[in-house]
Amino acid sequence: MENQDFEKPQSFFQTTTAKMIMVGLLTLVLLLPLSFVQNLITERSQRQSEVVAETTSKWGESVYFYGPILKIPYKDPVTLKIENAYFFPEKLNNTSTAEIKTPLQRSIYKSNVFTTKMQFNGNYSNPDFSKKNVPNENIFWNKTSIVIRTTNLKSVKDEVKIKIGNTNYTFEPIRNTQANDSIESLETGYIDINSVKNTNFNLAITYNGSKRISIAPIGKTTNAKMTSNWASPNFNGSFIPNDKQITDKGFNATWKISHFNRPFAQENFEALPDLSKYAFAVDFITPVDEYQQNERASKYGFLVIGLTFLIFFLIQSISKISIHIFQYVMIGIALIMFYTLLISITEHSSFGFAYAIAGTSVVALISLYSISILKDRKFPTFIGLSLSVLYTFIYVIIQLEDYALLVGSIGLFLILAAVMYFSRKIEWNK
Repeated sequence: MENQDFEKPQSFFQTTTAKMIMVGLLTLVLLLPLSFVQNLITERSQRQSEVVAETTSKWGESVYFYGPILKIPYKDPVTLKIENAYFFPEKLNNTSTAEIKTPLQRSIYKSNVFTTKMQFNGNYSNPDFSKKNVPNENIFWNKTSIVIRTTNLKSVKDEVKIKIGNTNYTFEPIRNTQANDSIESLETGYIDINSVKNTNFNLAITYNGSKRISIAPIGKTTNAKMTSNWASPNFNGSFIPNDKQITDKGFNATWKISHFNRPFAQENFEALPDLSKYAFAVDFITPVDEYQQNERASKYGFLVIGLTFLIFFLIQSISKISIHIFQYVMIGIALIMFYTLLISITEHSSFGFAYAIAGTSVVALISLYSISILKDRKFPTFIGLSLSVLYTFIYVIIQLEDYALLVGSIGLFLILAAVMYFSRKIEWNK
């Protein structure tokens, strides 16, 4: 009787399905160290925010300007109490410049700060008390003063004066009696407004600041112009510029706001209202800082690990070369190391340079390791090129803002098409 050769049954763990399951589980397991990396990025970003906040608080914080306002005391004919009436300018013109200084640095963290010079001029119309039916003898014209509401007083440079007619009046800080404790007040001494022949005014003030400049448009007609060497402004607040120009050397913007455009009157016979929510503003932002870029890069970690494992799995299935699960683990750890290299190098250089160094290092490491696994140079070369394209693709997406979703969707579609093409001849039943 002839001996018949029987093929030994294949164990389930040797099947393509089992290998696919193990690689998939390993991909999920590697999400744990990837989450640790993301937590590290968040922690370093929070530390940066704390250091920047401390540094800018010493240089100067956001600048808010609300004024100059006529303050005239009067006796209320009904209550007989002494009250204050506030009158806003008929015309308010402003020209501001904001020069971004060399970033302040503490340890490895940098803070963007500016010095702003603000020039105001305009005029007041004759104060009208008819709405309150206040007789002229109840109005203390000779105790008129000028008030400014602002923030960041500790960073005001030099003495602040206002010229009304031909006379200069000096501002002094006064006790804050408003609900918003972050806003402080400056006020001049007494002015006999009846003795002032014209109410044209000129005012200049200089601040050290950071983050934002905002101005309340209290003129019946407010015209403002702001220029700066900052190339990434964010125009915010209740009013956008009527005209703006932004280049890589800076920006200039103009506003024209009428009293018809705002929900407050030109005079107030009670407390001075908080108008911060009606201000127009410019934020001096960094569009995407280095930690944000690191965070966005780490969000693609699952995609990088999954696609890299898929490439190795397809090569293994096509070439019949056996790749041990331990070798997949080593490759996965190398991919995770990309993000730790990226954040550590970024803190001492630019994000682009760090990305190039980390990406080149990881691609070279995995490519050289692949030569020992696959015993060939053809497949490792393909793996190196594929990883290079993948990391380049992710870098491009990170740099894009408006078109990131579009480019990312198209790229993922092409990747899916490539995977479907190269896997079409694999016999999945074995």
